[in-house]
Amino acid sequence: MDTRTMQHSEPRGSAAPAAGPRRASAAAPDLDWRVRIAGLGRYLPRRRVDSAQIEDRVGLPRGWALENSGVAFRHWAEPEAERASWMGAQAALQACERAGVAPGEVDLILNASGSAERAIPDGGPLLQRELGLGRSGIPALSVHATCLSFVAALELAAERIHHRRIERALVVSSEIASVGLDFANPEICTLFGDGAAAAVVERAPDDSPSRIHRIAWRTMGEGVDITTLRGGGSWRPPTGPATRPSDALFSMQGHAALRSGIRLIPHVMRRLGLDDIAARAALRWVAPHQASRAALEVIEQIGFSGATMVRTLEYTGNCIAASIPLALEQGVRDGLIRRGDTGVLLGTGAGLSGVGLSLTY
Repeated sequence: MDTRTMQHSEPRGSAAPAAGPRRASAAAPDLDWRVRIAGLGRYLPRRRVDSAQIEDRVGLPRGWALENSGVAFRHWAEPEAERASWMGAQAALQACERAGVAPGEVDLILNASGSAERAIPDGGPLLQRELGLGRSGIPALSVHATCLSFVAALELAAERIHHRRIERALVVSSEIASVGLDFANPEICTLFGDGAAAAVVERAPDDSPSRIHRIAWRTMGEGVDITTLRGGGSWRPPTGPATRPSDALFSMQGHAALRSGIRLIPHVMRRLGLDDIAARAALRWVAPHQASRAALEVIEQIGFSGATMVRTLEYTGNCIAASIPLALEQGVRDGLIRRGDTGVLLGTGAGLSGVGLSLTY
């Protein structure tokens, strides 16, 4: 969910009531899944693009991108040289090294990305091949929930580990947003970056404090056109008679996206058991989707008094599904997230969905 500024009609520090006829339910029970993130990795493309380069290209005043989108610079992938599956493999290899395992020791490979390298096959086999595991037989598939793909894949992997179907999974988000930017729209072309992040997820040892506690997910499909890329599917195929060049570009109604996302917050926080100040004060960290400067401000307004909110937006831009694991990796690397600390992953995505996942790292 992305926008430059909040509408003045939205009260600061509060959220609009949840939309739709369903009544929001009480807090979900603590799942107490004995699962831990054993290692994290990242890859940022070699090409760094300062906001001034984009501002000059599209005729914006210097400083506009940082003020409105919250981005000073981002990284854009080089065509062919830095394919999404290759970027994801670099992040995955780093995550495996930090976890102390070889890539071939995982039981499941999940490509958790909102953008696709190819229409067919899905990104799982592409990632598996890039890891040198093309003949391994390890199950490899994609979980696609746009900006929330990492959280969705983490839940899938953790549940399989909890039920002892597998012991270890590799979850990878690798995004190349730069190929679909509309340079006629300053809000879009200044916001997005490319990047990859990965996590090794495994059963936690008996003496480990690591747990996954609660997961909240809410989707309001009436917002499907608020953030969309129309082309590439069966509706607007590349050679379709109704397909236009603009269908290959991402479009976004920024203010509408933010307002709709705010309406999802009460339900998500309630299901996580975080709808009161005391519960939120017990958290030590928040790793949010780096949607935009305004979206991060909304999360701050919720009030996490004892928690450090990890921000990567200024130096990476919005990297779609890779944003949350990039924030998680940054927090661990900087010592903001330590083993045994409890925190939350938060985000919104096209569709329109809001998600929260609380865990003890």
